[in-house]
Amino acid sequence: MKTAYDVIVIGGGPSGMMAAGRAAERGRKVLLLEKNNELGVKLALTGNGRCNITNAQENQRVLLAAYGKEGKFLFSPFAQFGMKDTFSFFAARGLPLVVEEGFRAFPQSQKADDVIRMLRAYVLHGNVEVRTRVQVDGLAVDDGKLTGVNCGGTVLHAGAIILATGGASHPETGSTGDGWKWLAALGHTIHRPSPTVVPLAVRDAWVKSLAGISLDDVKITFFLGGRRKFSKIGRILCTHFGLSGPLILNTAGRVSDLLRAGKVTAEIDVYPKLDLGNLDSFCTKLFDNNKNKVLRNMMKQLTPIGAAEAVLSLLPPSFPDKKIHSITREERKMIIRLIKALPLTISGLMGYEWAVVADGGLPVGEVEGKTMRSRRYPNLYVTGDLLHITRPSGGYSLQLCWTTGYVAGSHA
Repeated sequence: MKTAYDVIVIGGGPSGMMAAGRAAERGRKVLLLEKNNELGVKLALTGNGRCNITNAQENQRVLLAAYGKEGKFLFSPFAQFGMKDTFSFFAARGLPLVVEEGFRAFPQSQKADDVIRMLRAYVLHGNVEVRTRVQVDGLAVDDGKLTGVNCGGTVLHAGAIILATGGASHPETGSTGDGWKWLAALGHTIHRPSPTVVPLAVRDAWVKSLAGISLDDVKITFFLGGRRKFSKIGRILCTHFGLSGPLILNTAGRVSDLLRAGKVTAEIDVYPKLDLGNLDSFCTKLFDNNKNKVLRNMMKQLTPIGAAEAVLSLLPPSFPDKKIHSITREERKMIIRLIKALPLTISGLMGYEWAVVADGGLPVGEVEGKTMRSRRYPNLYVTGDLLHITRPSGGYSLQLCWTTGYVAGSHA
């Protein structure tokens, strides 16, 4: 049977656009199907609208170690299209990258929309046929062979199918796990997803009152049933529901494990480099030089910018308006202990709609690393978030998309 297309790509996100553009570069007749009104909807959300394109860690072993035990599987794909290839790919198309803290690489323009426009141009330059607002119902199988895609009672035939539908994070963008359902129907194993790189919800009003404020260079320590479990140092973003920012996102998986075991609390130390004694000495000197001022005005010099009122709310009601000279030694020490251990109760993880990454999906053992080809169906290729590969925030997810999309597009 003659096929209408050489390759059909399902999903117009980062890996789908990369796969379609790459397949077209090779002279293939390509159809790209997308359920949304336009390509790249989810991409617009990444990096708070700036698009964290990749992680610029040059040591590839270190880079791949961030993907956990699946890092070994990724050596072959990354050898074909790695981090440096990503830099070259975007720069060659008029979108150079800049590297920021934590090796995070962004477009120089700092606009995710520019990334989307460039990728759309890449797809169209290869004469890829793009159909948006298409609802795919599943994959067509005839006599044990994958033959095409079911769309509203019609079968679109192709020699090869690339699945790039995304995982379960941000379902409002169309990532509703359809690809996993289709893979399962073909006999593939699918690990149940869970949001792993995701903000934390807390019960504490003082945190929520700081929505939009970052606490820089602080230490957060997590406790299970009152027993210390682990600590992290870095920047924390306070939100209307709790805590976010890279440090929090990348610890959410461990916190999730603790939550399954019992009550999880935490403490934030805003002076992790000073012990109680040194901080008390600093505070004593500050108080001695400002004896006639009220504590409310002095707390701005003891707490992160914008956080003074929130911290004051954790002290006894009479404290904020006390004159410094009337604060006793024990009261001063209580203040010091508080800012070294601001209390939190973790109520849970935010859901898929907040997740940067949701794990789960197709285990890599059921995919050929050199081609991204299914081991069950030789003309089926799987990319990006459909794969069961855990990774932190910081550009790792999009690099996985560029790499697997390019490899699939190179071999389909």
